[in-house]
Amino acid sequence: MKIVDIADEIFRELGQPTEVSIPQIAFWIRVNVGTLNNTINESYSIDANSLEISPDPGLEEKSILKKLYTMHYYDLKIRSTLGAAATDPIVEVTSDGASVRKLNRNQTSQLFLSLKKQEMEDYNNLVASYKMLKAAPIQVAGDDTVEGLEQPNSNLNRLDKSSDY
Repeated sequence: MKIVDIADEIFRELGQPTEVSIPQIAFWIRVNVGTLNNTINESYSIDANSLEISPDPGLEEKSILKKLYTMHYYDLKIRSTLGAAATDPIVEVTSDGASVRKLNRNQTSQLFLSLKKQEMEDYNNLVASYKMLKAAPIQVAGDDTVEGLEQPNSNLNRLDKSSDY
């Protein structure tokens, strides 16, 4: 799967924001495939010539990668609103019956922070579900014998009555 296709999906899911572009998202994906690998214990790589991720990620892996970018996107939004709030403390000005009210950047950054927290919760749930789905059992407990090979009158599991147990 090409990185630009995943970047296009992310761009459209975010509502085609004007502050980022598909090439910026594609670059972020190329740089952060290692984060995806570390998170879900996989080994995805990027072919430098074709810019494809190999092996092809499934729907679950793409969802986790998208959540990673969405958290990054909201982090950028938080930083930009907090930086603007520090330089623009005026919220409302009233003079001669006219008033101008600016957007309260602190409230905006709190909104983005709550959105990022929700995305982080979704991300943690996706990763936990992915790891549970990919987990293989270490031991099989229960009756795992082959029918016909056990002997019903076997004394192997019984304690010897003559011993001092």
